[in-house]
Amino acid sequence: MAETMKRLMIVDDSMIIRRRIKREHGLENFSVVGTASDGEQAVALARQTNPDLITIDLTMPNMDGIDAIPLISEACPTAKILVVSALSDKATAIQALSRGAQGFLCKPFTDEELQQALKELAED
Repeated sequence: MAETMKRLMIVDDSMIIRRRIKREHGLENFSVVGTASDGEQAVALARQTNPDLITIDLTMPNMDGIDAIPLISEACPTAKILVVSALSDKATAIQALSRGAQGFLCKPFTDEELQQALKELAED
């Protein structure tokens, strides 16, 4: 049985990080449905594209990830959210998870760590 393609949305104010996640070749069962550079764009894009998985940074202009996560969860209740952030302290991770994220990946990350984190969320 073929695996269904998972719809992935990437949210980060860094174009470098967005491109890196987008071009990750180990993610053959993922299709990028959109990218956003801040929380406001992310909420609007989530409503338009209804992604299965979302990677989101916490520190962004206009609206940060902490504020965007509950709005995205409300707009797309079945979407799984993976926080990808350089803010690696435990309190920040707990706050993101309490607001609706399902996973946390610290920057810098390896391609293998990214693949593993997304695959784990996709399987849940």
